[in-house]
Amino acid sequence: MQFEFTAVFEKVPEGYIAFVEELPGANTQGETIEEARENLKEAIQLSVKRRELIRHLERTGCELLREGGRHTVFVNRATGKASVIPRHREINDFLARKICRDLEVPTP
Repeated sequence: MQFEFTAVFEKVPEGYIAFVEELPGANTQGETIEEARENLKEAIQLSVKRRELIRHLERTGCELLREGGRHTVFVNRATGKASVIPRHREINDFLARKICRDLEVPTP
């Protein structure tokens, strides 16, 4: 699956910051623009992984309960269970499995 995103790079005193407006949490920095670009590629991959987890939860009947400043809260109304998904980009496989277990849905 191929995605098209618009990356934004800004020069700051410490080097460069980079982000993608379409992907909350896809932001990074680097001493050089090349370093910022490489870091942003990783951030995009991790943010897409977060989106895939959210799509999986929605397909299994879970619903968005609310958005917080640092977490997204999902609920499985069939079981009455809720779980939070961090808004940062570090959604590893262990955390994804824990979220699915909390919501009592199959793992992706």
